[in-house]
Amino acid sequence: MKSKYSILILSFLTLFTIISFNVFSDSDEDVKYLDPSHKLEDRVKDLIKRMTLEEKAGQMSQYVGLDHMRKAEKNLSKTDLINNDAQGFYPNLHSTDVANLVKEGMIGSFLHVLSVEETNFLQELAQKSRLKIPLLIGIDAIHGNGLYSGATVYPSPITLAASFDTNMVRRIGQQTAIEMRATGTHWTFTPNIDVSRDPRWGRVGETFGEDPLLVSDMGVAMIKGLQNGYNDLEDKVIACAKHLIAGSTPINGLNASPMDISERTLREVYLPPYKSAIDAGVYSIMTAHNELNGIPCHADKWMMTDILKKEMGFEGFFVSDWMDMERIHTLHKVAENLKEGFYLSIDAGMDMHMHGPDFQEKVVELVKEGRITEERIDDSVKKILSAKFQLGLFEHPFVDIEESKKIISQKSHVALALESAQKSIVMLKNNDLLPLKPGNKNRILVTGPNANNQSITGDWTSYQPDDNVITVLEGIKMNAPADFTIDYVNSGEVIGEKAENNLNNAVEKAKSYDLVVIVVGENSMRYKWKDKTNGENKGRASIQLAGNQLELAKRINNSGIPILVIIVSGRPLGIPWISDNIPAILYAWEPGNMGGKAIGEIIFGKTNPSGKLPVSLARSVGQVQTFYNHKPSQYFHKYVFEKTGPLYPFGFGMSFTTFKYQDFEIYNSKINRDESTQVTVKVTNTGKMKGDEVVQLYIRDDYSSATRPVKELKGYKRITLDPGQSEIISFEIKPKMLSFYDAHMNYRVEPGNFTIMVGSSSNKNDLEEIKLSVL
Repeated sequence: MKSKYSILILSFLTLFTIISFNVFSDSDEDVKYLDPSHKLEDRVKDLIKRMTLEEKAGQMSQYVGLDHMRKAEKNLSKTDLINNDAQGFYPNLHSTDVANLVKEGMIGSFLHVLSVEETNFLQELAQKSRLKIPLLIGIDAIHGNGLYSGATVYPSPITLAASFDTNMVRRIGQQTAIEMRATGTHWTFTPNIDVSRDPRWGRVGETFGEDPLLVSDMGVAMIKGLQNGYNDLEDKVIACAKHLIAGSTPINGLNASPMDISERTLREVYLPPYKSAIDAGVYSIMTAHNELNGIPCHADKWMMTDILKKEMGFEGFFVSDWMDMERIHTLHKVAENLKEGFYLSIDAGMDMHMHGPDFQEKVVELVKEGRITEERIDDSVKKILSAKFQLGLFEHPFVDIEESKKIISQKSHVALALESAQKSIVMLKNNDLLPLKPGNKNRILVTGPNANNQSITGDWTSYQPDDNVITVLEGIKMNAPADFTIDYVNSGEVIGEKAENNLNNAVEKAKSYDLVVIVVGENSMRYKWKDKTNGENKGRASIQLAGNQLELAKRINNSGIPILVIIVSGRPLGIPWISDNIPAILYAWEPGNMGGKAIGEIIFGKTNPSGKLPVSLARSVGQVQTFYNHKPSQYFHKYVFEKTGPLYPFGFGMSFTTFKYQDFEIYNSKINRDESTQVTVKVTNTGKMKGDEVVQLYIRDDYSSATRPVKELKGYKRITLDPGQSEIISFEIKPKMLSFYDAHMNYRVEPGNFTIMVGSSSNKNDLEEIKLSVL
């Protein structure tokens, strides 16, 4: 039954449409915005002048999909809705009311629309509106369009970062855009360019790691892939860089908790990826759940307007995160009511509200009261409409359902999903156990909670058809030579629960095998929300293996049977006992729907592991924060009962072959502050197997007016070498690589000496050094 509120709204909108229709119909011959032969700016200008204030506010409004609403209407109470970041409905507005609002032209965007049928239906409703403005439909296509059943699910962002292969990430962006457009979506809420420095935070897997340069490069690659597409307009989508800002290092590890950091740290660590994204032309930016230095990010005018718009030149539009404009009032207690919260956010620079009612009518009130100008509203609407024009939605709002089926998970996309998994899996340890070869250890038992399920697909995915996903167990079986026996035992699949019967059964059964593969880690599967231990809103107070996972490894190890541990996780875990006692360890991260095949290929030597850690692995939660580019005083003193420094450092990763670095040289060891120079190093594959190496360049400013990190990644190159093959790798050292914010916050190069380092990881023992003097 419709509420009194919704009936009044709909009655008003119907009356308004009847009154205003004649204004549009009388000028049909002059309608430029429906004619694609006109310039973009002329089409936008023509459409804006025809819109009422209410319609403009509608374009700034986003709602969840109707099917999503219907499900949430059954499952959530009003109280649940306020505290829920995954499901949504509107207590005073039924899904049928929302459908009518679309027909009235009072909604500009939707999210959480997961079927081609629904996207077409919504666009049909929009075509019935007075101005026939198509809908911009967004989705969290974080690593492929994984919320859509049957889509290609690539490795998660943290996994992709381990590849250090930006070209590959750009190709993934292009393919993701194709699959999105095939399903009727045009806007993805990715990339997440948060610099992640807290493994307790559940969303580490959405990020590209702890280093500002790597995060920037990977973010730019994804943006260019998504927005530039291949050739056709309909191959492209708009990207959304998120979350502005610094929510990736929350005060207690929990999503949306406060952040207090200096402007220096903001500018040195957290803002560079946004500057890179803006320079790459990112079309939208999402603000963060958290507050920053006492100001809710959704009301931070200094950050949105002064820094990103005025200083960095951002010309796209800002979108709020889920319910966060409301939380300026309900959570942060900065605004006394919703209307004031909306005012603060729009005044700060916000352009679109995610998600729901109340916003539109409050915007209209604020303009009529003179608190917000209509020109300010026009500025937001122009950007949103420009996106719709540039995406071709006015000409092609609908999707061919049959053609869509041919595009999703096509062979080239699946092949890239496999390639990206192969390049991203990190081998942390190998005491001559891998690769497995025919011999006397050919009876293998596979167990562990992540051995035979879709945990490898990571967060932001729906359950995928079984035929589309190769689990770790399946990947081992399909790659094992004929004389191998591969068996499986369920040791308990719910991470965090201690299923003693399953544990005892697995330990006992393991005794009759030559090798045990234990697949442990975290569960990011959002369709198993109650069992989820990782991902959005799944922070942890510990970074150790949860439940009985470690106990499983210890008890099987006590039997004297060799063990291979495979870690499937979106966050870096503390695994000191595993590292000390297990002969071989693969950190697979979340390798996507082809991850099991890639893991099996590595185990049997068909693929040489080549991933490098995009984050440092701490030993325990007490070491948080642990990151490689720390300040000199971070480890001045030592812990009483714990080692200092990471268990495994940023940039580390082993191979089945070996690489030698030699002849490290600098072209000019003395330069002026505005000059560049070049360094070269010879890298040789000294092993017996073809392999990939990631050559890493680090720089340290030896003495400076403000403290500087002990080293910073300034370049990297991924190369492939045959046995015995050598390659000369060169890096240009540019003034920007040497620049920083000095003691007075001036960005410049200070004269003095710099240490230039090249090697296979950030570990000091893996680096060659040379000196550079800047005059």
